[in-house]
Amino acid sequence: MRRIATVTALLVAAAGSAASAGAQDMQFVKDAAHSEINFVAESRLLDAHGFWEKWDAALTFNPTAWEKSSVKITIDTRSVNTRVAMRDNHLRSNDFFAADSFPQITFVSKIVNKLGDTRLNVTGDLTIRGVTKTVTIPATLAFWDDAGKTGRFKGQFIVRRNEFGVGFNPPGNPIADEVAVDVNLTFRQAPAAK
Repeated sequence: MRRIATVTALLVAAAGSAASAGAQDMQFVKDAAHSEINFVAESRLLDAHGFWEKWDAALTFNPTAWEKSSVKITIDTRSVNTRVAMRDNHLRSNDFFAADSFPQITFVSKIVNKLGDTRLNVTGDLTIRGVTKTVTIPATLAFWDDAGKTGRFKGQFIVRRNEFGVGFNPPGNPIADEVAVDVNLTFRQAPAAK
């Protein structure tokens, strides 16, 4: 699985540490119609392009102090979709994600570093199959509408599947260890609590 997509667009979103929230900090939710996590897993016979049908993101974004922002992405492991039912069922099995035992993949940000006007690194804990590793997602703020309180982050990072116990290789069709994950997260301000 060389290039994957998936924690998560935020894997991308204005993410960062769970530092104390200030007056400028705002809560955001995923715009489901305009957000996706995709991945590409390269193998000898075919590069499998897949995505996750069910996932959610909770964001705190401070447009004037990105380091105070945070993101948590939660993916339903069983919702993996590579457009081939037999392959998807295999991915849900113990050979790969063991979805019955580990129904969620999560990414929880710890640090956000602003690198430029639109570029940032989001570092956090990625948990797959009960194994947690710290990963950094290079991301870009595609747009931010201050009036409409909506924006979009996109990013790409590499997951080394063997590090998470997802290292099965079918006989005759070896799969690359590195999987590329693409996250596109469009977010809007959460509705006010009633």
